[in-house]
Amino acid sequence: MPASARMKTKLMLNDRQLSVIKAEFPRPWQQAHAVSINLDLWHQLAVSDRDLLFLRTVCWVTLANVLKPNWYQALAGAGLAGGVVELLQADAVGVVAAAGVTALAGWQIWRGVTGPQTDIAADDKAVQVAQRRGYDQAEAAAALIRAIEAVPPLEGRQVLTVNELVRCQNLRRQTGRSEFPVPESYLR
Repeated sequence: MPASARMKTKLMLNDRQLSVIKAEFPRPWQQAHAVSINLDLWHQLAVSDRDLLFLRTVCWVTLANVLKPNWYQALAGAGLAGGVVELLQADAVGVVAAAGVTALAGWQIWRGVTGPQTDIAADDKAVQVAQRRGYDQAEAAAALIRAIEAVPPLEGRQVLTVNELVRCQNLRRQTGRSEFPVPESYLR
């Protein structure tokens, strides 16, 4: 586990959950973020796959940050302030416009935090942390690909999701096993 996440992550065992490993979306006001593991399913993975899957989940928890400053947060704040001003002036059209701007900015913030770019960044960070732990980059990426591909059958799913396929493609590109990068239009 990365040193920066040791104090913020609480590991829990939950044999009733259907997923192999699960982390709730990290809320800014929480001190510790719970990562729960189903041990019965967990032990069906290879040790290196488990290592990388755990590192990836912890890295995702540390990277998914709603309070990271960006232009959409400024736009949401401006829309919220404008909505209050328009509400005080009793201007219905202004309130609706400000609420629309705030809603669109909030949606973009949410997409930025839960979208595929955060998943890919978490994968990259997990591979970097694994390199500090003694794995080489190709070995770590291959273990994470195997883990991503092994999880759906364990969870009772037939196929990988689109985000999982994109993550695998990005990892294959890093290891040189594929020449096709993930399209930039998908990452926006």
